[in-house]
Amino acid sequence: MGDVVVSEFVTLDGVFEDPGGSESSQWGGWAFRFDRGPEGDKFKVDETMNASAMLLGRKTYEGFAEAWPGRTDEIGFADRMNSMPKYVVSTTLEQADWTNSTVIGGDVPGAVRRLRSEVDGGLLVAGSATLVQTLLEHDLVDELRLMVFPAVLGGGRRLFAEEDGTAAFELVDCRPAAQCAILVYRRPQA
Repeated sequence: MGDVVVSEFVTLDGVFEDPGGSESSQWGGWAFRFDRGPEGDKFKVDETMNASAMLLGRKTYEGFAEAWPGRTDEIGFADRMNSMPKYVVSTTLEQADWTNSTVIGGDVPGAVRRLRSEVDGGLLVAGSATLVQTLLEHDLVDELRLMVFPAVLGGGRRLFAEEDGTAAFELVDCRPAAQCAILVYRRPQA
């Protein structure tokens, strides 16, 4: 059975909106003001290389689908991004043209439960604010990987929305990454 692994860049006050600035929000681009060092880069590469598939919201999918096709690199990261299975949750997207992409509409929690039973390994979720909050609301997140940046924005979309309710996770890893911290939490095993 596959695990749903949510990996996010987040500020000290919990904002995960537009870390790279590609969405042109007033909060965008905050992640580029800080050094995550080789430790942070390795963490991001390793999690992508080890994931079985990606589970993405429409906006994140469209950004990735625009950025990654045609790219190459020495370590094979671009090849992995382009070749791995991708599942796109959307109520508006009818087809996904990026290699190995499938659109999921309708009953998102039910579809994710089915995917978890079909995929061996991790279903990696990056960005995808609405999707992440839906997954949290329906208790479908097995692991949270947070790269915490030393910024307080005072506004912007927060990872944990007020309506998400309560959930318990256990800290399984904590390490520095230059100016950032990597925190990994797992859902306790029942």
